[in-house]
Amino acid sequence: MKKTYVTSLPDRAGAFLRASEIISSLGLNITRVSYNKSIDAHMLFIEAEGEEAVLHEATRRLLAHGYLLTDKPAGSVILMEFLLRDAPGSVLPVLRLIHQFSFNISYIRYQAEKGGPQRFRMGLLVENSQAISAFIRQASDLCEISILQYDETEKNLDNTVFYISFANRIAERVGLSKRDKAKLLVQSNRVMELLDQSHNPPYKTFETIGRFAELLREYKGAAYHPRISRYSLKEGVSLTLLEPPCGSNTCVLEKDGQLLAIDSGFSCYREENLQCLKELFPGFMERKRALFLTHADVDHCGLADDFPAVYLSASSRENFVREAAGRRNLREENPLHAPYIRISKILSRYTPPSLDSMRPIGGPRTPATEHLDAIGAFSFAGMHFDVYEGRGGHCLGETVLVEKQLRLVFTGDIYVNIKGFSPEQLDFNRLAPYLMTSVDTDPAMAKAEREEIFSLLSPGSWLLIGGHGAAKPLEIE
Repeated sequence: MKKTYVTSLPDRAGAFLRASEIISSLGLNITRVSYNKSIDAHMLFIEAEGEEAVLHEATRRLLAHGYLLTDKPAGSVILMEFLLRDAPGSVLPVLRLIHQFSFNISYIRYQAEKGGPQRFRMGLLVENSQAISAFIRQASDLCEISILQYDETEKNLDNTVFYISFANRIAERVGLSKRDKAKLLVQSNRVMELLDQSHNPPYKTFETIGRFAELLREYKGAAYHPRISRYSLKEGVSLTLLEPPCGSNTCVLEKDGQLLAIDSGFSCYREENLQCLKELFPGFMERKRALFLTHADVDHCGLADDFPAVYLSASSRENFVREAAGRRNLREENPLHAPYIRISKILSRYTPPSLDSMRPIGGPRTPATEHLDAIGAFSFAGMHFDVYEGRGGHCLGETVLVEKQLRLVFTGDIYVNIKGFSPEQLDFNRLAPYLMTSVDTDPAMAKAEREEIFSLLSPGSWLLIGGHGAAKPLEIE
């Protein structure tokens, strides 16, 4: 364990040397020394690490030599950075708060920077972990703060510091606003509490969320390279499948210059995805085009506002109606899934798509004996699609598309080709099942729906396109 001694050194040569010798003679490792003459010419903070009994012996010897402040109990030093606005007196509210909590300052470093926020570093002696936790929460309301160094063996302090550090780290990496950072912190805590009930380590939860954010950022811009596959089908139809490392597939059917897309990835990749489509299909924005959403998950509808017509089930449209009204969407009704869905929205820069272009198929889902019910059909560029809606095994509003002439079936996330994942897809798609406990709302029902898909298909060769992963050739007997 670690312990910080607040020493008052006598005003004579060799005082620091003698105090250091006392600590070192016991086999303790001095891990940090802090002294600032401008604050107190005699006060010195010495942090040592070792066994608890040995640290107590060091306390006794320092007291005996008159080096230890008897009215200042030992604690931990936490090094913090306050990001202050560039204005006279901006540090005063922070200093008043420090005074209010009666903290000793062991270190101050400030260097004026022209323009932008000012960075003010301070080391605070922590004698009460609950007090510093309260201080951090109140200081966060005054300005942006970062925890630079602290004693990780102090559990209560560690929890508070970890939350703040986690939120700051993610916010900096992906450029979150203060408001979104606060939302991320709340939802991350809710995920942790849910997983803690299943005896999952809290730190693995935050590590997984951090990995989620890191991967979304890693493939932005020039690093966005979806795996692209192209197929020539009969009747003059071509199929192009874009598989990004993160988020859903985007599949495009082209016939007579017209384009029908099925699903469209995360909102944070909107520009990258559009650029790919413009390169693959010259004059993309001027062509007649439409989008079909197999379901309303946030990783499927990133380009919904870039198509004049968006086909989807009535239940999926209800999902977006709820969001437009500021209500919980269909996924968020599930308490196990709600925190992850909200984290996904924050990190992927999701905004609900416009309702104006949506063309719902079928009506509200009614109880049925079948796992996949025929709810209607639609045609585009001479292609004819039968639409089947599931009972909500993966999520409410989920659909399957079947084009019998072309022998194509689009399954959304009811069936995904896990064996066809690229290494990058596999890495990313491991995260959601952990954070949601399962990507399916009802795993048993989802399994039954997957099995029923094949009963919709007549004998012969088919091409199955799932919501994620490579296309899968099928032979139906």
